[in-house]
Amino acid sequence: MNRSPAVEVVLELEMELGEGVFWDAARDSLVWVDILGGAIHELIDAVHRVHAVGAHVGVAAPRARGGWILAVREGFAALDPASGQVQILKRIEIPGTRMNDGNVDARGRLFAGTMLDSEEPNGGRLYRLDPDLTVSVVLDPVSVSNGIDWSPDGRTVYYVDSGTRAVAAFDFDEESGGWSNRRVFAQLEPGVGFPDGLTVDRDGCIWLAVWDGSQVRRYTPDGRIDRILQLPAPRVTSCGFGGPDLATLYITTARVGLNASVLEEHPLSGSLFAFDPGVTGTARQPFVG
Repeated sequence: MNRSPAVEVVLELEMELGEGVFWDAARDSLVWVDILGGAIHELIDAVHRVHAVGAHVGVAAPRARGGWILAVREGFAALDPASGQVQILKRIEIPGTRMNDGNVDARGRLFAGTMLDSEEPNGGRLYRLDPDLTVSVVLDPVSVSNGIDWSPDGRTVYYVDSGTRAVAAFDFDEESGGWSNRRVFAQLEPGVGFPDGLTVDRDGCIWLAVWDGSQVRRYTPDGRIDRILQLPAPRVTSCGFGGPDLATLYITTARVGLNASVLEEHPLSGSLFAFDPGVTGTARQPFVG
């Protein structure tokens, strides 16, 4: 196992809950959300822009017709970054829940899940939004629905329900979008933190953000840890490959729930970081609806 050198600070921010970082090839920009801040952040040619959503936003992903598909508290929405207009596409109203992380598969379907505001277990679900805006329940119940990504051949989907302290793997049916044969891919040991967002690189290895662990871990396809990145922020939330060549690993963090003494010790909590991993990622697929 290799403990890699320190990561680089890209932007010193005070995000409450940064999440879901990805490269938008159509806009040549890096995009991520601040869930509790109700904002989408975008970095274009070193210019940092903030797009206000006006509500909790758990997911932003590229949309084939332009702009971004969103998973917000009310359900699924679309945002036009030029006008700032947010349009609700499909409502999913379950009191006391909010959306929290997601991803788009090779067929252009969006998977996104929910959690209870109280963070009590088994109060959320994982949903699939099809291009015709039909919504299906994929998993029920889940506790804190989190990172999702696919193996390079598309046959396996990796999924985090943070409440299980594990990364699960499922067989994935690309034709139907169905998940089956759930098994534990990686179990976090006690005291290390909780699994959060994840991304898969071109070698099929899984990069996992560890909440309350100050880490990003790289797992080989057989579940072995082969690299650990240490970050100067305890609440590491997501990671994703960016840049035109997808050769930089970007990492989001959070400051929500940290008391004054922890923030004094870790003042970069809520910032955006980057690392040169020596491997590239895969392009983020757009939602086709």
